[in-house]
Amino acid sequence: MSNAIDFERLVQAAGDAIIAADPEGRILSWNPAAERIFGFAAQEALGQSLNLIIPERFRARHWDGYKQVMRTGQTKYGAEVLRVPARHKDGRPLSIAFTVALLARADGQTEAIAAIVRDDTSRWNEERSMRERLRKLEEQQSK
Repeated sequence: MSNAIDFERLVQAAGDAIIAADPEGRILSWNPAAERIFGFAAQEALGQSLNLIIPERFRARHWDGYKQVMRTGQTKYGAEVLRVPARHKDGRPLSIAFTVALLARADGQTEAIAAIVRDDTSRWNEERSMRERLRKLEEQQSK
């Protein structure tokens, strides 16, 4: 009996999006959960820039960080969860939470970044609603 796992089947079955991109930010891997979360079929996403899902106003900051990770081979988001805005194919905003894994060649140079992504939009909307209710309550108490 083999203990080997078919990692491609695992990626395809995962409930979270698993997206990998090359050093230039072109999408190399896009699983069914990524299709569900972002609305783009794999054939639409593969080979495209990550700009596909990054809101325009956040792109400069994203690419600055992405280039630094590719250059240094270091990220704090391997263990820490990063929460950022994203966009769906239909244009609606999303809030996503993800961690990344750096995939390196034998010489240690990073050749791809893989992200494990969860749609966090509902939680973010609930928190925003709670903050607004709290603000209103505090206003009422200060009157």
